[in-house]
Amino acid sequence: MSYPKFYDEVQKIKVVDPLSNVLGTFENGQYEFNYIDVVKSAGHSCPTVAGAYIIALEGLKALYPNELAVRGNVKVEFHDDLEDGVAGVIGNVISQITGATDKSGFKGLNGTFARHSLMDFNSNIDSSARFTRVDNFKSVDIFYNPSAVMPNPDMKPLMQKIMQGISTPDELKEFGVLWQDRVKRIFENLDKIVRVKEV
Repeated sequence: MSYPKFYDEVQKIKVVDPLSNVLGTFENGQYEFNYIDVVKSAGHSCPTVAGAYIIALEGLKALYPNELAVRGNVKVEFHDDLEDGVAGVIGNVISQITGATDKSGFKGLNGTFARHSLMDFNSNIDSSARFTRVDNFKSVDIFYNPSAVMPNPDMKPLMQKIMQGISTPDELKEFGVLWQDRVKRIFENLDKIVRVKEV
């Protein structure tokens, strides 16, 4: 499997999952997610998928500064409607990492370890997402702004050719390289594109 090598350089997200521990899936319920995990699930890497990963990374770090984040113990809220823009894509990535889902998620074992109803859309917030610990109700808002890292200007004419079906194989390859270069630069400039605030 071949992919851009910077995927392997992105900080991993380590969690402890009580359900995983009970079911004997991972020792002590501890495991980690990396960027390639969510890229595989989404089928591609882009500023939106990267942003969802970054939101989860920074939100969980803020809620659990000195311990492993507890998967299934975080409620996630979004301002946008599920069907607006890329809200669903972002929600899917964050759900994969945090375990939070809307009504479709795991109902638990006799009510314990439930994951459903931990993700809400159309919430009254002004951030990209709000993460709240279920156990102590500590909340943080995460603001993600990828426009702080601009795309290479050569991408626009290449995309036009691709959309018109007249691009050459070399142009198609060049577009992909430039696209992933922007994603790489987003991860390299977290101080410019993401901000976390306690609520």
